[in-house]
Amino acid sequence: MIADDARVLYRLLRGQPRRGSHAERLQAFYGPQAGDYDRFRERLLKGRDELVGLLDPPPGSRILELGGGTGRNLMSFGARLDGFASVELVDLCPALLEQARKRTAGMANVRVIEADATTYRPDIPPDVVYFSYSLTMIPDWRGAIANAVEMLRPGGMLGVVDFYVSDAAGGPGTVRHDAVTRWFWPRWFGHDGVHPNPEHLGLLRHLLPAHDLLERRAPVPYLPGLRVPYYLFVGRRSGAANG
Repeated sequence: MIADDARVLYRLLRGQPRRGSHAERLQAFYGPQAGDYDRFRERLLKGRDELVGLLDPPPGSRILELGGGTGRNLMSFGARLDGFASVELVDLCPALLEQARKRTAGMANVRVIEADATTYRPDIPPDVVYFSYSLTMIPDWRGAIANAVEMLRPGGMLGVVDFYVSDAAGGPGTVRHDAVTRWFWPRWFGHDGVHPNPEHLGLLRHLLPAHDLLERRAPVPYLPGLRVPYYLFVGRRSGAANG
C-alpha cells in the first residue's frame, strides 16, 4: 500500500503536464496511476456516497455522470443501478475509462463514453446529471455547467460534489474561508490541474435557485491537521417533471 501510494504521490508532485490538449494532459497525468486511482482517492474525495443519497433517483431514471473517470461513483448506487433505464458515464481520459469499462462489464444499461463534458448530449434528456470532483478539472467549467443544466429534462436534478473556496466576502455559500485557506488550496491543487473556485458554486446557485447546499471539510492523506473545504450541491431544473 505504501509503495502504491508513493507512486501516486510521485505523480501528484510532478503535476499535470502544461502542454497538449485537455484530453492529452489528462491521459499523461492519470495513465500511469489509473490502477491506483480509486484506492488513494477514497481517503481524499469525501461526500460522493452522500451526494448519491441526496439525489436518490427512483427506478426507471436516466442517469448521466460527467467526468466519471473510473466509474467508482456509480458503485454508490449499489443494487439500484440495475433498475435505472440508462446510465451514461462520460469522460475524456482513456486510461480512466478503461477502468470504468472493466468495472461495469456486464451491466447492460450502462454506457461508458469518451466525450467532452461541455458538448456531450444524450439522445434522451436525463433525469439526473452529476459531477463528482470533476468540475474543478474542466477548463471550460462554465460550458460544462451550462451543458448539464440544458440537457436535463424539466424537473430533473443536477448534483455536484467538489473542492472549493469562498471569496473574500464569504460567498457564494454560507461559509467564509480565511485568507490562508483561500490562498493555499487553489495553489496546492492547481499543480495537478484541479482548480477550486468560488465562481463554480456561484453559477450553480444562480442557474438553479431551487437547491440544497452543504459545506464541509475533509482530511487530506499525508497532510495531518489540514482539512480541505468541499461542498455538496443538489439543484432542480425548473419545470414540471414528466412523471
